[in-house]
Amino acid sequence: MNTELIEALDALEYEKGIKKEVILEAIETALIAAYKRNYNVATNVRVEVNQETGQIRVFSQRAVVEDVIDDALEISLEDARKVNPVYEAGDVLELEVTPKTFGRIAAQTAKQVVVQRIREAERSVVYDRYIEKANEIMTGTVNRVERGCVYIDLGRAEGILPPSEVIPGEKYEPGMYIKVYVIEVRKTAKGPQIVTSRSHPGLVRRLFELEVPEIAQNTVLIKSVAREAGQRSKIAVYSEDKNIDPVGACVGPRGTRIQKVVGELSQERIDVIPWSMDPMEFIANALRPAKVVMVQINEEAREAKVIVPDSQLSLAIGKEGQNARLAAKLTNYKIDIKSQSQMMDSVFKSDDLDDDFFNEAFDDPEDVGY
Repeated sequence: MNTELIEALDALEYEKGIKKEVILEAIETALIAAYKRNYNVATNVRVEVNQETGQIRVFSQRAVVEDVIDDALEISLEDARKVNPVYEAGDVLELEVTPKTFGRIAAQTAKQVVVQRIREAERSVVYDRYIEKANEIMTGTVNRVERGCVYIDLGRAEGILPPSEVIPGEKYEPGMYIKVYVIEVRKTAKGPQIVTSRSHPGLVRRLFELEVPEIAQNTVLIKSVAREAGQRSKIAVYSEDKNIDPVGACVGPRGTRIQKVVGELSQERIDVIPWSMDPMEFIANALRPAKVVMVQINEEAREAKVIVPDSQLSLAIGKEGQNARLAAKLTNYKIDIKSQSQMMDSVFKSDDLDDDFFNEAFDDPEDVGY
């Protein structure tokens, strides 16, 4: 067993990259526990494994003292000097106590330690491989769905798609291929756990990077993404090259590029808008497809007041406020939207001015608008 053990450790070091010294240290620690457990001893012991031959030896350790209190842990100075006259109080006396029957126990213990270390090393390799996938897209196969969690085969590891990260209304069946965005890679006792998402805005960003060569080449930049998964997303793009239309590049010929992204996201609607360094222009663009008459901003408070034609108010706000909400996320501004008539009412219909003022000041109703 001794020779085979050393040969096995040498092979592990070569194939798995696990240092032989590290495994031997772990084996020695495990053998100490095995010796005490199997031979019911309370003394301190040290186990030594020869790195060349694999020979295993057990030594009892007792402190040399003037007055013995615990025979299992201590030995008198007088008795210690019978073994070797050089001992002094405070030294530690070691005597070999290797049992003849210890070989079988040692072999079994060593095997368990080696197997455990191999598993740990393999988990570490898998973790190191997948930690690089954080904030990236991975393609996997749905294994099963349990209590709302979707478990995905990602190759050498299993990904989990929590209920909070699924696209609302999307159904997952065992065997189906899906693309997921890796949020986090965790170390667990069973190996690395990869937490993924289908609702994260990063998934939209990465899908466009896959489909649009100009984004992959950094000639078109994704400045920001706002998303309400399963319903609608807005993505702001920009290019420093005046000869490149960033929106057109993302949409693709006849919409082919954006349709691939939409298809991957269960037909989620995606608005691609041009990013602008001018916050007023950017906010106006973010509210597309609504047309904007005027934008007034407070940069310190990150607030914006937007005026739209009366006919565009519902379009600017969107169903249940979705368009305005996404525009606010995209621009990082709090946006207050009013129609032109609402704006005029707020300006002119004050407590200080009555109806007679308007009748006297404006002969023509068109003048009010002017």
